Amino acid sequence: MILLSFDIEEFDLPMEYGRVIAWEEQVRVSKEGCGRILNVLAGHGARATFFCTGRFAEAAPEVIRAIRDGGHEVASHGYAHSAFEEADLERSRRVLERITGREVVGFRMPRMMPVADEALRRAGYRYNSSLNPTWIPGRYNHLNEPRTWFRRGGLVQLPAATTPHVRFPLFWLSFHHLPAALYRRLARRTLRHDGYLSLYFHPWEFMPLQGIEGLPCLVTRNSGNEAVARLEGLVGMFRRRGERFGTYSEFVDTLPKSPVR
Repeated sequence: MILLSFDIEEFDLPMEYGRVIAWEEQVRVSKEGCGRILNVLAGHGARATFFCTGRFAEAAPEVIRAIRDGGHEVASHGYAHSAFEEADLERSRRVLERITGREVVGFRMPRMMPVADEALRRAGYRYNSSLNPTWIPGRYNHLNEPRTWFRRGGLVQLPAATTPHVRFPLFWLSFHHLPAALYRRLARRTLRHDGYLSLYFHPWEFMPLQGIEGLPCLVTRNSGNEAVARLEGLVGMFRRRGERFGTYSEFVDTLPKSPVR
């Protein structure tokens, strides 16, 4: 199963590079980027999971309902993207449930940072997708964590995809910087080895970021229309190969109670 996911948040990325960006612009960029993603998915009949911040959802409830109406899953990405307290876990879930009218059972911490399993369980979640099981200098060092799904703390843990053996991350930066054909090849190999594939992106990647002063090439490379074309190519390739796209909660429901390790 192909598990596509998108972290739908206010576009606060420029603040990491010392640039001030108005709240209205943060919302606009993410709204328009989300629309581009939904168009690609609808064109291929592919479903995905959208991890949404409560703050963005309150500012753009029509986007969250469009995600729901497209047959996708809405999960939580916390309340605010650049601030966190434990009470936000339940707060964000309630905001999203009020807007969608559906139960929210999944969570992903902004920037894939750690979050306590017990706190997630108390807040009503069934799965956590906040682990990138690789090593990235200055960001992650999770080489001792399981590379594929596992159970811990009463939750199903769904790490982001990394390649077998060397654990090369197949996250959004790889999607933009590797040649598109190579990225697709690594994704196919990982799917074949693991039996499923968990990928994640952001709506702002699909907007033209090159004109924003202060953002490095690390995050602007192949953004905008090129990113849309790459997503089209990735989803189309898997569709032609007869692969199934599903949501994270659907995948969790298929899992045995005790995985063999």
